[in-house]
Amino acid sequence: MNTTATSSRSAGERVELGRYRTAHSERILVGQRVRGVVRVSDVPSSGRGRRYLVDRELTSKAELDALVADYLAQGRAHVDCPMRPPTLAALEGSR
Repeated sequence: MNTTATSSRSAGERVELGRYRTAHSERILVGQRVRGVVRVSDVPSSGRGRRYLVDRELTSKAELDALVADYLAQGRAHVDCPMRPPTLAALEGSR
């Protein structure tokens, strides 16, 4: 069996968990089961741009629900991707 066939069977369908807008674009929080483990990623809705792995070993639906709710709230409150490191200007402005 080739590697492509093996990897395609070990990853499930991507599921949209939520969306939020940043100052520049819209981003999507997606979940996917990979080799039996749920992974959550933050991806640009345009398909172009930085992708972030948010969590890769969620153990329950309650844990997933709490992560999604908190992550989307942070994204909306800060109008930016919660995974993106703050800029120097943002750090200076918080003093």
